[in-house]
Order: sequence, then structure tokens, then C-alpha cells
Amino acid sequence: MAQGKNGGWSPYLAGGLSGLVSVFSVWLAGKFLGASTTFAKTAGMLEGLAAPERVSRLEYFLKNTPQVDWQWMFVAGILVGALLAALSDRSFAWEPLPPMWRSRFGESRWPRWLAAFVGGTVAMFGARLADG
Repeated sequence: MAQGKNGGWSPYLAGGLSGLVSVFSVWLAGKFLGASTTFAKTAGMLEGLAAPERVSRLEYFLKNTPQVDWQWMFVAGILVGALLAALSDRSFAWEPLPPMWRSRFGESRWPRWLAAFVGGTVAMFGARLADG
């Protein structure tokens, strides 16, 4: 396995493999890689446990049934693949606060939470603006 400077995977190898996954996803399944609706569908599945009648009336879920589908499995695969990659190059570590975040935002939680919230909001808005 080609290694990057920090002993992890080479970004060129990882990028090339990601590109191949994208090509084969379209070629074999006719699906583009994406995950923006996965989180909404997961919320719908969880809400369906508590209030199934409400979920069945929501307009969004009438056309996007909350279910485990290919996108949901794609997101699960990202988590499993990342874990396997970190274990394979022995770089896995439990880090409650990564060093980059500590150096950029300090020890206080509020600046980190605000940055994560704003970044997530911008990403979610952009994904929904692009229709998923």
C-alpha cells in the first residue's frame, strides 16, 4: 500500500480509488454518489418509531420514503471503510479533540460548536439547493 507522509494512505491512491468507486457506481447501478437525503431519511425512520402517522403525512416523505436504501448503505460503508483504512495502517486513535481543532479554536467548546454548526448549515443548504 502506498503511504502518505504521515504513514497513512496516499491521498493520490485514496483519490484514485474514490474516483473508481464513483465511475463503477454510475456504470453498474446508474447511481451517482451522494448522501444528502440519507440524514433526512434516517430522521424520518427514527421519527416513524415515535409518530408514524405524522411521517406518513409529511410531503417530503411522500416522495422520499424513509428507508434503508443504497444511499444509506453508502454512508454506512463510508464509516466502515474509514475504520478499516485506519486500522489497516495503524493510525486509528480515539481523539475527543483533534489537534487541528485545538490549535485553531482552543480548549473552549463554544467556538468549536459554532464552527461545526455553521459549517454543517452551509453544507446542508448547498446540498438542498442542488436538490440533494
